[in-house]
Amino acid sequence: MLVDMHSDTERCVRAVQSRDARFDGWFFTAVLTTGIYCRPSCPVAPPKARNMRFYPSAAAAQQAGFRACKRCRPDASPGSPQWNERADLVGRAMRLIADGVVDNGGVPALAARLGYSVRQVERQLRAELGAGPLALARAQRAQTARVLIETSALPMTEVAMASGFGSIRTFNDTVREVFGLNPTDLRRRAAAPVRPVAAGLTVRLPFRAPFTPSNVFGHLVATAVPGVEEWRAGTYRRTLRLPNGPGVVALSPRPDHVRCDLSLSDLRDLSVAISRCRRLLDLDADPIAIDELLARDPVLAPLVLADPGRRVPHTVDGDEMAVRAVLGQQVSTQAARTHAGRLVQAHGTPVTDPDGGLTHLFPDVAALAELDPERLAFPRSRRTTLTSLVAALPGIDLSPGGDWHAAREDLAALPGIGPWTVETIAMRALGDPDAFVATDLGIRVAAGHLGLPTAPAALTKYAAPWRPWRSYAVQYLWATGDHPINALPGNEDR
Repeated sequence: MLVDMHSDTERCVRAVQSRDARFDGWFFTAVLTTGIYCRPSCPVAPPKARNMRFYPSAAAAQQAGFRACKRCRPDASPGSPQWNERADLVGRAMRLIADGVVDNGGVPALAARLGYSVRQVERQLRAELGAGPLALARAQRAQTARVLIETSALPMTEVAMASGFGSIRTFNDTVREVFGLNPTDLRRRAAAPVRPVAAGLTVRLPFRAPFTPSNVFGHLVATAVPGVEEWRAGTYRRTLRLPNGPGVVALSPRPDHVRCDLSLSDLRDLSVAISRCRRLLDLDADPIAIDELLARDPVLAPLVLADPGRRVPHTVDGDEMAVRAVLGQQVSTQAARTHAGRLVQAHGTPVTDPDGGLTHLFPDVAALAELDPERLAFPRSRRTTLTSLVAALPGIDLSPGGDWHAAREDLAALPGIGPWTVETIAMRALGDPDAFVATDLGIRVAAGHLGLPTAPAALTKYAAPWRPWRSYAVQYLWATGDHPINALPGNEDR
């Protein structure tokens, strides 16, 4: 798809007239005669083409004076997949805005993380999205406010503060402007009855079909760290380290969405928690574009046809994934879980989980800096690799807005970190859709069974036509093996 699709009027009109849900999140349709903006798949009869205007973001439509449609709820559509595909300034900025950087530190904090001036960031975002970082963050706050209004019994003053608004007046004005209703009326119209906040919050996480949950949930559960993650009654659960305190999330696959049950110690972390859960499950991917390219290879085509819509299992914390990648070097999945579990018990922050068996947050870098390498039950060379990584992590940006190429160079310079570890971290922590673990044993075995080259250099050369989606090709290759990562677990407790 085109990065600037909103400027291709003819294509946008066709998508709206056919109510094509594949384009939800790619652009937004504003209707001059009604003053509202919609997602392309809005169930309402399409307006006349001459009355349509197209915008690259909800924030741009809002800034142009349009309010969100009450039928299709465009503010709740899947995010644009291009922000997870692009490694440039705009892509990195959008990932950081979703991760709450502007809400917590303002535009200067965003610019500092990106290594550019505030003026440069503002100019680039306005040029591509029709809105600056403050407007984009405001649109995200409006969506967070809507979730709290419709799913909790919180007083509106607390909703305003939890959503990141500086005053109740700004909150009221924004809700009226974006949704065409005041907060009280919006709550009254909610389809589901509100619940006390102590009962937690339930959010629907939409995705673009097709979606094969077995590989992403199977991978997360098969590699789950005891105390931090678990599979319970058909649901993947884990602890979250968030800006304002710990949280617990429960994620359950459904036919048209993923159910997300959140228990947060501070509601100001709601939007960040939702963003990280979407990223963990790779829900903003564009499976049609990915599968279409991979299926051009006659070897991959049957795999894609059998289970289309595979996602890449990402992470909620880049530093955590880097540590876990080192713990997983040249050992079985079970051994890696055991090593990680020991670290968690020794250095993790305890949490309370009355609904399950979660006990700790995964230890942060500061806590891991205190570990005694002599007490680690693996070879001395691996201990050196782990301690070197922990010492270097404060200077390596593995956040959603990290520079993929710079992070690779920094990681590769560390002792004991080779191509497998670098590409694993790039794929799962940085979210690079083109990371390729050619040296992975499972990939080489799969390549052999499929008649592909097994030598890493030869396989990498063969895989060149799969770019920029080699991370997804990895998921299809892994699926040829008999391993728990490929199966949605049963409903037994784990």
